Amino acid sequence: MSRQDRADAVDREMAARLLPDVALEALGRWWSGNAVWLADGTPGAHTVRYSPSRWAQITPWPSALGPVTQIGDADISRAQVALIVADALRREAYREALVATYVWGKGKSGSPGGSGPATLHKILTAEDLDTVLARAVTALSEHGAEAAYAKLQDRIAWFGPSFYTKFLYFAGKTVPPSTGPGPLVLDRVLARRLRSLAQTVGRETGHDPNGSVARWVWRDRNWSPHRYAVYLSFMHAAARQAAATGVWPPDTSPDLLEYALFSAVWQ
Repeated sequence: MSRQDRADAVDREMAARLLPDVALEALGRWWSGNAVWLADGTPGAHTVRYSPSRWAQITPWPSALGPVTQIGDADISRAQVALIVADALRREAYREALVATYVWGKGKSGSPGGSGPATLHKILTAEDLDTVLARAVTALSEHGAEAAYAKLQDRIAWFGPSFYTKFLYFAGKTVPPSTGPGPLVLDRVLARRLRSLAQTVGRETGHDPNGSVARWVWRDRNWSPHRYAVYLSFMHAAARQAAATGVWPPDTSPDLLEYALFSAVWQ
């Protein structure tokens, strides 16, 4: 059996098992502690602090973000980013949409001239950036999240999956896919959560006794479009599983689960 065959076998078993009891119990505790401020059942209130002045070199700068002349920090929530992206996509201002999602993703880690602003500045210098982002949004609408991911993969230097899944996630709030599950954020933290589950399943089933296949497919970066599709399918199914157990609020979107898994561990 090839390494890919073993990965596929683990994926099938994970899809059948979904989240273990220990994870569901941890989610129940997490929800109990966060239900008041996330009362609408979404992570829209999830807020990140950032320093606008640290992004002074970035243009175009969305007007809804704090002015770069502002002294001190500002806050930006998921709900606010979704509104900024919705407005930008209506105007086909794809770079503004990207900037909003990138600043939210970096938060306070974006230091002057550091990896946040400096890397975003490099991304924004790409001449074909607007075309690439527009094609991804079109692919999302017409073909789904996996196709949209493929349109972004390795197309723009310095622009990696953990940030273009953020772009797709917020774009999907305005341009939902015509088929398949909606896009979600996938980053190193979430990949490691899934890697841990995959290693347990692989060990218990014998498909991946030493966890090497899980480390390969759920690596820290540069996931394939297929892996992103596997992730989305798992997360959407796991959100339904959690809701059915009663430990998780019903009728919530899978991004609440994404936020919970990012924020809390169960092992």
